[in-house]
Amino acid sequence: MPGRHVLRVRALYKRILQLHRALPPDLKALGDQYVKDEFRRHKTVGSGEAQRFLQEWEAYAAVLQQQAKDSRHSSTGIACFGTSLPEEKLNDFRDEQIGQLQELMQEATKPNRQFSITESTKPKL
Repeated sequence: MPGRHVLRVRALYKRILQLHRALPPDLKALGDQYVKDEFRRHKTVGSGEAQRFLQEWEAYAAVLQQQAKDSRHSSTGIACFGTSLPEEKLNDFRDEQIGQLQELMQEATKPNRQFSITESTKPKL
């Protein structure tokens, strides 16, 4: 059983990083780092918390996949990513999680993001 769990976690992790490719470069960098930190942080949690963690990230991946699909088919060419967090879910968060969420929101809404990403069409050798 533990082997199946590890495979499930790795597949979800890989899927999320692949879905992040649809995001604008600065949000992709922010999202990738957040996902890496969260998955690393939850390596040693108990079974119940691990199940809830996976359920939440699977729901995130499903929403992101739908939003990426919608943005590809958008006639306006404007991509829209994200969703509102219901108050009842917010009430279930621990203080540490509220702090992380606040930091993530501040980073995502900064006018001058800390990431400076440029896309190059030429491979660097």
